[in-house]
Amino acid sequence: MKKILVPCDFSEPSLEAFQFATDLAARSGGKVIVLKVIDLPIVSYGASIDIPIYNYSPSLLKDLEIEARKSYEKVFKKFGKGSNTISFDLVHGPISATILDYIDDKKIDLVVMGTHGATGAREFFVGSNTEKMVRYSKVPTFAIRKASKISSIKNIVFSTSLELNQTDFIKRLKLLQEFFGATLHVLYLNTPFNFIREVDLKDYANHYKFMNCTLNIRNDRYEPDGIISFVKEIKADMLAMATHGRKGLSHFINGSVTEDVVNHIQCPVWTSRIK
Repeated sequence: MKKILVPCDFSEPSLEAFQFATDLAARSGGKVIVLKVIDLPIVSYGASIDIPIYNYSPSLLKDLEIEARKSYEKVFKKFGKGSNTISFDLVHGPISATILDYIDDKKIDLVVMGTHGATGAREFFVGSNTEKMVRYSKVPTFAIRKASKISSIKNIVFSTSLELNQTDFIKRLKLLQEFFGATLHVLYLNTPFNFIREVDLKDYANHYKFMNCTLNIRNDRYEPDGIISFVKEIKADMLAMATHGRKGLSHFINGSVTEDVVNHIQCPVWTSRIK
């Protein structure tokens, strides 16, 4: 967690994410980059569909940049004053795509984003920028609705589908557990659509050599509902989940349990993409 990116629109959830990220950086010895993306309206595309034509005036762009810098200065003064590990950057472009490019270009290790959640038609058809980061980011991502103190995170729920070929993901999960010094509560959700009569979580835990963990099986009609219920049941401080990064028609048909949970849960959610 040496380079922590906080995409920020200066809304309340993004400020919660900023506070959480600075807390992470203080413990890990990392640096926080606050990124403001100015999303300019596209009116058409040029000869190549990859070259967008934006509709804005130079004076409008300048005003937006000045406003963004003033907003950052207020945030820094309130939450980061005196720190030399926080920096600010400002870029232009479509929000999600620009953040993903920035992650690659700057070799970011971790993304921390605030989330308002999403419901109804907006959740089904559009989703939030945080949801898109959860789906597409190549690096681990925290979705934050309300910042928690790092020292208070002692119980992490890990919802699993029992695959035995996720060694790289499990390594990242173990590092997360070690970083917080937390107990890992491994959870398997049995649903009518994904039912296993006999679930042996001991074999699964032994396969990955989990330490300081509990093994839990629950039944629910829908997996996201079951995960959220279990988090509330044990009063967990964090949820950890894998994401498959589905795109296009596959994502539209299959959806994403991870994104559904991120949209409706209150505690911090850590996600990492399965390669």
